[in-house]
Amino acid sequence: MAALLDRARELVATVTDPELPMLTLEDLGVLRDVSVDENGTVTVAITPTYSGCPAMATMRDDIVRTLKEAGLEATVRLTLSPAWTTDWISERGRTALAEHGISPPGRATPVAGPVALTLSPLRRAVHCPQCGSVDVEVTSEFGSTACKALYRCLTCLEPFDHVKEI
Repeated sequence: MAALLDRARELVATVTDPELPMLTLEDLGVLRDVSVDENGTVTVAITPTYSGCPAMATMRDDIVRTLKEAGLEATVRLTLSPAWTTDWISERGRTALAEHGISPPGRATPVAGPVALTLSPLRRAVHCPQCGSVDVEVTSEFGSTACKALYRCLTCLEPFDHVKEI
């Protein structure tokens, strides 16, 4: 059973995020657990990056397909607690984002209790992934996906996505 579990973990670790294909689900931090029951069925637990993330169905399907192609039966379950945070993105994942022109998130600020609502743009510690400049401006809080904001570097003038800290 241990060899089957190791094989399943290896396979699941290769599945990439459909919106950020330079990241595996493991690097993104959404892969929470892989287990095998007494019948040899693999159960994979994943945590969504945020409620209603449209990529979750594709992640599930990609995990099931990857395991099925290796001859393994699989189920995927969502784990909602603890809630995902960008702090779970691995260092390898952060490097891959920057190498692909996407500004990786800074560390999320821990919040205890109610979260104050602000209508003004958030100030983030953002560096241009092209030239490294901190002289950047937010163009839109809505980037290519809901988890990213669109920025523009005022030094090299290149636009880029920034993964929002959660």
